[in-house]
Amino acid sequence: MPLKIKNALISLSDKNELDKLLKILQKFKINIISSGGTFREIKKLGYKCTEVSEFTKFKEMLDGRVKTLHPKIHAGILSKRADKKHRREMRKTRFQYIDLVVVNFYPFQETIQKTKNFKKIIENIDIGGPTLVRAAAKNFSDVTVITDKKDYKKFIDELNKNNGSTSLKFRQEMSCKAFSLTAYYDSVLSNWFNKRLDILFPEKKTIFGNKISELRYGENPHQKSSVYLNDLFKPEMGLKKIKGKALSYNNFNDIYTGLEILNSFKKKGTVIIKHANPSGVSLNGTPIETFKESYLSDPVSAFGGIVACNFKISESIAKEMTKIFFEVILARSFDSKALKIFEKKKNLILIDISKFKISKNYEIRSFNNAFLMQEKNKIIFNRKNLKFVTNLKPSKKDIAQAEFAFNVCKYVKSNSIVISNSFSTIGIGAGQPSRVDSCEIAVKKAKKFQKKKLKNSVAASDAFFPFPDGVKNLIKAGVKVIVQPGGSIRDSEAIKLANKSKVKMIFTGVRHFYH
Repeated sequence: MPLKIKNALISLSDKNELDKLLKILQKFKINIISSGGTFREIKKLGYKCTEVSEFTKFKEMLDGRVKTLHPKIHAGILSKRADKKHRREMRKTRFQYIDLVVVNFYPFQETIQKTKNFKKIIENIDIGGPTLVRAAAKNFSDVTVITDKKDYKKFIDELNKNNGSTSLKFRQEMSCKAFSLTAYYDSVLSNWFNKRLDILFPEKKTIFGNKISELRYGENPHQKSSVYLNDLFKPEMGLKKIKGKALSYNNFNDIYTGLEILNSFKKKGTVIIKHANPSGVSLNGTPIETFKESYLSDPVSAFGGIVACNFKISESIAKEMTKIFFEVILARSFDSKALKIFEKKKNLILIDISKFKISKNYEIRSFNNAFLMQEKNKIIFNRKNLKFVTNLKPSKKDIAQAEFAFNVCKYVKSNSIVISNSFSTIGIGAGQPSRVDSCEIAVKKAKKFQKKKLKNSVAASDAFFPFPDGVKNLIKAGVKVIVQPGGSIRDSEAIKLANKSKVKMIFTGVRHFYH
C-alpha cells in the first residue's frame, strides 16, 4: 500500500544532485532532518532543515563519530506503524516517525585508492550511514530508503505518481538495493583488512563486485551475462575499448587468458587465443614477426579468435592483422594510421591495455553453493632445481627455450603439450583426458602448419608422462629437448628412450595443471 512521507532524514557524502531531491520534498511539504555538511548544503540551497542535534536534543560528539546513533532517530525509523505497542511507545516518548532515509556512505574505497594514510582511511569507515540504511531497509514496510543518486529520478516519479507516497513494491526494490550496498561496503572493508594483514584465506570470505556492464550474452546466446569489477584500489578495469561491438562472456574469457600470458612475458610478444586456450604464442623477433609466428602456429584455430600484444600496433601490423578475421585485438595502444585501417572492420573490437595491471595474488572458481580459492600459479620453474636426467645435457639456449615452452604450458588446459621452436609455438595439444592424445594433437598440428620447424624442436608437458608412449611420439616427430615435471613411476623408461634417441630431457619438479 502507498505510504505517505512526512519526515525525511538526509545524510550524504556525495551531495551531487541534492537540489533535485529537495525540490520534490518541498513540493509535498516533507520535513527534512540532517547534520554536518549535508545540513549546511541544504541551508545553502535555500531549503528548511532541522539539524540532527536539535531534533534529538543531543549534541554530536567524538568529532562527529556519534550524531545519528540515537534512540530518537532509530526508533523513528524502526517502529512498525501497524503495531499497537510500537505506537504506544512512540507516543509515550514523543518520538516522531521517520519515513524516508536518504544516505550515501563515506567514500572508503575512494580513500584507499588515493592515500595510504592509515588514520585518514580509518576515519573514512562509515558507521552511522550503514546503520541508518540497514534500519530503514529492514523496515521497508513503513520506510523508504534511497542509497544511490541514480534512483533520485525514480523516487521523484514515485512521489508524483502517488501524491507524496511510495508503493510497497518501490520500497522493497530500494531496500534490496540498500542491503546490497551495505554488504558491498562491508566486504570492501573486510578485504582491505585481510590484504593489509596478509590474510589470504580468512575463516569468512566475502567477494564484492561493482557492475561494470551487461554483456552481449553469456557462453551461449540464450544465456545472460554481466561483468563486475572486484578491485580495492582501481575504479576501472584498465581495459579501454576503442571501437567495436559489445563484448560477450566468451570475449572476456579469452581476453583474460591472453592478458595472463602477456603478463608472464619479459619481452615483446603476441598471443592468439581461441576458446580460452592459446593457439599460438611467440616472442621471436620484432613485434610484427611475433604476430606472424603466433598466427602460423595454428592459422585454422586463430580464425575468429583474439590477438593480445604487449606493444603498440603500427600501420604495418594492422595491415597484416586485417587480412585475418579476429574478434578482438588487445594492444598497448594503436597509432592513428593503424586505427584508420581497423576502422574498415565494423565489428572488430579494439582494446587498449596500456593501463591494465594484474594485481590479484589469488583466483576463485565457483560452482553451485561453493567456491574454490587458491594462490595464483606464479612460477615457471626454478633453474637451480632443474634436473638434467639424460646423457646429453641441455645448453643455456635449450634451457631458455624449454622455459618458454613450459611457461606456455601453464596457460593451456590440461592435459597440455606445447611444442615450440625459436621461442614460438608450432603445435599445442590441449584439454585431453589422455596425455598421449595431447601429444598426438600437438604433433599433428605442427606437422600440418610448421613441419620444417619440428626438427630440433622443444616439447613441454604440464605434468609427468605416466607412460613413455607420449615421449615416443614427440621424439619420432623431431623433438630434441623435452621438459616435464618428472615424478612418474615410469620415469626411467622415458629417460631410457630419450637417451637411446639422443634427446635431452629436463625435470623441473614443478607441475602446471590448469583446468
